Amino acid sequence: MSASDQSGTVIAIFGPTASGKTAVAEAIAKVAPAEIISADSMQVYEGLPILTNQPSRPSALVAIWPLDHDGSVADYQRLAHRAIDDALAAGRTPVVVGGTGLYLRAALAELELPPAPEPGTRERFERLYDRIGPDLAHAALAERDAAAAHAIHANDRRRVVRALELHEAGGSLAPPRDRLWSEETRHPTLIFGLEVPKPTLEERILGRTHEMFRQGVEDEVVGALRAPISKTASQIIGLREVSALPRDEAIDAIAIRTRRYAAYQRKWMRRIPSIRRVSADRTADETAAEILAAAHLA
Repeated sequence: MSASDQSGTVIAIFGPTASGKTAVAEAIAKVAPAEIISADSMQVYEGLPILTNQPSRPSALVAIWPLDHDGSVADYQRLAHRAIDDALAAGRTPVVVGGTGLYLRAALAELELPPAPEPGTRERFERLYDRIGPDLAHAALAERDAAAAHAIHANDRRRVVRALELHEAGGSLAPPRDRLWSEETRHPTLIFGLEVPKPTLEERILGRTHEMFRQGVEDEVVGALRAPISKTASQIIGLREVSALPRDEAIDAIAIRTRRYAAYQRKWMRRIPSIRRVSADRTADETAAEILAAAHLA
């Protein structure tokens, strides 16, 4: 582990949706001088606090971008590094918490990110994909970036287009493995992965989905969609379901989509080097106590 500043340790908390990451981070902040920093690609947007399950406790990098902002990992990385450095300089422990694996890595490490593509590039490749079809678009990607093409199915329109866009900007959707999954971090870092049995997690996901509707997520979405919304913000889970489906169908669709996303997050967690797995099938205070003890902050 290398670090530009050895004055403090960063705590990172990762896990699937509904594993209780926010509650555990807030429990840590109740008993230790800590600064909670979100690593969630959807909570960065304002205007949808219910849909994105934004924390009630003030947290850095939550609701910082308007919904018409096309966010990027590079934008987020600059803000996350500053937030972490500021917390350490103030003598507080940064607690980086979230379920977006790439955002977590960007916050903790120095990822070499490609430059932003020229305006209109994505739309141009989307039109190309639609015009020539999945197989030929995938073949075009293979000619440009064989490693990225190998990792992407031809029918995955979004990722094929993204890979073509990145290649033109001088990057790749398949960066060297050692860069993305390296143990190297900017500061000494302890990474904890929250584990919850699958049946319990699925029950929590369904319960959270019902709770969103009880809190008024339908009105929230209607209000948000009165204004322009960016491509990145439009990927928020539940946005199109709430806006287009009757309530019961929307609840089922959101729960299914969220369960799939949770499975993807669990795959990310298995790839994170030196992650310390802790049970989150108990109270947030109990899980936080274990983390604090491991970090010698108890």
